Amino acid sequence: MKRILLIDDDMELGELLDSYLGGEGFSLQTAHDAKSGIEKLEKSSFDIVLLDIMLPDMNGFDLLQVIRNKHTMPVLMLTGRSDEIDKVVGLEMGADDYVAKPCPLRELAARIRAILRRTTITAAVQPVQAKTRKIDPTHKIIIGSMSITPSARSVQIEDSPVQLTSAEYNVLEMLTNNAGVLITREQLLEDALGRDPSLDDYVLNVHMSNLRRKLKDCATIKTIRGNGYLLAVPEHAPQPAMQM
Repeated sequence: MKRILLIDDDMELGELLDSYLGGEGFSLQTAHDAKSGIEKLEKSSFDIVLLDIMLPDMNGFDLLQVIRNKHTMPVLMLTGRSDEIDKVVGLEMGADDYVAKPCPLRELAARIRAILRRTTITAAVQPVQAKTRKIDPTHKIIIGSMSITPSARSVQIEDSPVQLTSAEYNVLEMLTNNAGVLITREQLLEDALGRDPSLDDYVLNVHMSNLRRKLKDCATIKTIRGNGYLLAVPEHAPQPAMQM
């Protein structure tokens, strides 16, 4: 059973989500302020955090930074504001996605499932291979000075770790597995972010901007205007390779 931590001072919302998400197969714990949320994160492990922007003792963005300094689980921001800047700031600071309140419970559950589905570690091998040998959890994908360890969902550039959110990693993984090939916005939205492509918004743009900033010049993500994105490897770098 996937464990969710809701950090929101709305007690009625907490009771409603506890009842609904419990019926959907999730286990929900609730913290009504930042302090108790931090305490729960220190004592227990969670698969995802639902974080409200407006908290009585700390700004939700500040708490997001605290969480990101210690934890890598996905964070879904809950915002009652209509200001688009708040949503962009949350994504830039490390949130994986956002939901504007009030949100239909069915949609929220679907969004949670989509995020958790994309952060579940799966074996990146063919079925026949899986039957004949164990998967080496230390294998790496090398692109220029960047190395990716799929089993740990970790990225390094010249032996220095790169801190990516789960959404950013999902996008990078999809581009890496198809290096040199155009990936459409629709594919990235649906397969990497678990979002409905028909509701395309700036979420992918923000994650892509963050990735470009964090990858620096070790690999270039090109925008194919009107179509999608392509991961281009520098000419001096070797082609993507798998190290076992």
